[in-house]
Amino acid sequence: MRIAILGGTGKEGGGLALRWAREAEILIGSRNMEKAQRVSAELNEELGEPLVKGGLNRWAGEEAEVAVLTVPYSAHRATLSDVRDVLAGKILIDTTVPIDPESPTRLRNAGQSAAEEAQEILGPAIHVASAFETVSFTILRDLGKKPEGDVLVCSDHEDAKGVALNLAQLCGFRALDGGPLRNARVVEAMTPMLIHINRTYKVKHAGFRVSGLEGVVSA
Repeated sequence: MRIAILGGTGKEGGGLALRWAREAEILIGSRNMEKAQRVSAELNEELGEPLVKGGLNRWAGEEAEVAVLTVPYSAHRATLSDVRDVLAGKILIDTTVPIDPESPTRLRNAGQSAAEEAQEILGPAIHVASAFETVSFTILRDLGKKPEGDVLVCSDHEDAKGVALNLAQLCGFRALDGGPLRNARVVEAMTPMLIHINRTYKVKHAGFRVSGLEGVVSA
């Protein structure tokens, strides 16, 4: 599988790239070519192999089979609008949380999830799933440790949901079907709570795990 990580030069995108690089072809996308190539080189050095390529978001989106969006909410609409045509017929997994930059423990808009907004911007030709909103980049980048938390995947499209569930499992998480895309509102709202928990208990990797599912590996 060829995966484009759009806005992949940040901490979350880099962590996902490290987790997937030995199992899939990873394309790091950015608005800035130089930054994309620099980050890709850094990831390859960490991996010990030239497994990651870098370029502009449109190039990554056009070349990939699946796209994963890892931008801050301030760049959400602009990035999606830029790649909408090259993603036609493909799947997009949105990790974005609309955090209020002035108060990271609350959302900017609780009425609609970023993932629902992404589906509206991209239109019906692109199937959107939400995932990884509650996963800390510190967990992703610690390749020597198996992640403990669950990844909840929401989508109105079974193909997109299935791909997102598989990619979450590829990272080492237990992946759970979180229902339709509107349920992403609930999942995204967990992130400000996790930020508060991290600050209160002075940790960096708090996450969520659903109880009562003993023996369940993934959806």
